[in-house]
Amino acid sequence: MSQVRPADVALLRRFTPLDGMKKDNQAALARKVSVRSMEPGRLLFKEGETDKRTIWLVSGSVELREDDRIIGVIQAGTPEARNPLAPGTPRKFSARAQGEVEYLSIDSELLDVMITWDQTGTYEVGELQQQLQGAEGDDWMTTLLQSRAMHRIPPANIQAIFMRMQRMPCRAGDVVIQQGAEGDYFYAIVSGRCVVTRETPLNKDGIRLAELGVGDTFGEEALISESKRNATVTMLTDGVLMRLNKQDFRELMNEPILQWVTSEQAQELVKRGGRWLDVRLPSEFQNLAIEDATNIPLYFIRLKLSTLDKERPYIVYCDTGRRSSAAAFILVERGYDAYVLKGGLSTMDTGLRRALSL
Repeated sequence: MSQVRPADVALLRRFTPLDGMKKDNQAALARKVSVRSMEPGRLLFKEGETDKRTIWLVSGSVELREDDRIIGVIQAGTPEARNPLAPGTPRKFSARAQGEVEYLSIDSELLDVMITWDQTGTYEVGELQQQLQGAEGDDWMTTLLQSRAMHRIPPANIQAIFMRMQRMPCRAGDVVIQQGAEGDYFYAIVSGRCVVTRETPLNKDGIRLAELGVGDTFGEEALISESKRNATVTMLTDGVLMRLNKQDFRELMNEPILQWVTSEQAQELVKRGGRWLDVRLPSEFQNLAIEDATNIPLYFIRLKLSTLDKERPYIVYCDTGRRSSAAAFILVERGYDAYVLKGGLSTMDTGLRRALSL
């Protein structure tokens, strides 16, 4: 039975290229990864697999196999074991445990982002921690770096994002964002918790949409769609936020993250298993929509994330692309493969749309 134990900095320093990272970044990464065990005879990975994991052998030994031939054996603690096992995709070999083994596995894209940040980020994590006065600064930074959204952002942009963010201490009960206000900042939670609520004509106290914690972000919808805030965000506890102004957010984060597609490209994605996601209001969806589309209004997107499938791409649309681009940003930031239909619903052939009312 597989077991898991925490990793530490001393362990990371046994392997390349982790040994070349700065101490603070090693410590931040160590808190996000674990050492796993595997029983004799089990496969760590198969020849031809395209999984994006980088794996190091911590204890025991593994056979590297090509077809049915053993082409080598890697023993933990040897110079060969300092390097990742059969790096690259697709895998050139299979790796089978000879006895019980322990191994370290890190998402390859996260590793690339962390190492790139480590080498280009002259604004050190440690310096930012001092600015945050011990508010667990590296945890939220590492959490943000882990998000798939950051994998699309150029390293220079990542550095600039952290440098331009402003620290914002908050008290429990503080209203950070007020529904109906103009959008001005994008926020990341460094410490503490927030609640997101939306007021409706039938519920003036607000419907509870989400609770957010360290590493979570909010405030992007109004910045991207150039609209007013569609929800209120209130501090549940004392905490610290980091905020990025509208212009910096659009330049450094929004533009690199969003993927725009034409109607033809969108249809190709659907043929390969993609799904249409309509983020307009239900009344708009009922009047006119794309066949087989799912309707989740933009203001409900956070609440309904669990109903979506991370294994499928989503083509997000609205009438113009304004609301859909805000929704796509939220999806990508949380690990979904999302695309924005350029020009919105009006670009689609009438044969691909369905009218449900006159």
